[in-house]
Amino acid sequence: MDITSLLIQLVAGAVGGNVGGTAMKDQSLGPIGNTIAGAVGGLGGGTVLGSLIPALASAAAGGSTVGNLAASGVGGLVLQIIVGLIKSKMGN
Repeated sequence: MDITSLLIQLVAGAVGGNVGGTAMKDQSLGPIGNTIAGAVGGLGGGTVLGSLIPALASAAAGGSTVGNLAASGVGGLVLQIIVGLIKSKMGN
């Protein structure tokens, strides 16, 4: 993985995390929390979705910028929602 793919995954994941926080306001972690959770999810999103969906495998390896953006954005969105749900169930 090169630095460009890594940056794309971080940015797309952060955007996905903020979209998740906006869409589900009860599970929002705030702007900084959504961004951090999304960025972490974006890093894993390209790799995990790439291995689960063979069409995205080349995207996770840097073969397609659009595929990498999509996989990382979805990964960021999913992780932000999961963390938000856990946080809301804990009562904080």
